Amino acid sequence: RWLPQMQDILRKYDIPEDFKYLPLIESNLLNAVSPREAVGYWQILKESGREFGLEISKEVDERYDPLKATEAACRYLRKAYEKFGNWTLVAASYNRGISGLQRAIENQKVDSYYDLYLNEETSRYVFRIIAIKEIISNPLKYGFKVSEKHLYPIESLRYVEVNETVHDLVAFSKEHGINYKLLKRHNPWLREEKLTVKRGKTYRIAIPES
Repeated sequence: RWLPQMQDILRKYDIPEDFKYLPLIESNLLNAVSPREAVGYWQILKESGREFGLEISKEVDERYDPLKATEAACRYLRKAYEKFGNWTLVAASYNRGISGLQRAIENQKVDSYYDLYLNEETSRYVFRIIAIKEIISNPLKYGFKVSEKHLYPIESLRYVEVNETVHDLVAFSKEHGINYKLLKRHNPWLREEKLTVKRGKTYRIAIPES
């Protein structure tokens, strides 16, 4: 369901499509929260999320939106590529940080990921991406029998544009023919049971079509 959509966004930013495997090792494609409070499929910290264009507040946290988070991650990846000019180093920097990886390069006087002595997590990071790509690309080779019925299809959605405050999202759900559970499932970025809309702001809320 998510990888083809992420791949389209990566293509828009001219980023190699293999980066779609990065959130699999970051979060297992779950809207998880790490001990460092990195959030979502792409495990984005609050400061980084805001730097790369996400709204993060008590009521709205776009790190939980898989596609908007992918956009933010792509902005980071482009910035890292401008710094390193090498996609392997870019991938490593997603784990270590741009400044942390740059310090290692300067201290050790090498410019290849494969020549750098790094902490255990970062030294394994790129290889984990390669491994998950290999398994997903060749599941039978590794004992995974995946049929079409096991896959998650893209669900049919319509979008409601909201430009006024919604005081009760439970009631809003009912008005649009669904329950609050379905609203949250398709809009995990909504963090409270209300949505305060500032003047000039518009939100797109996904509603599953029956």
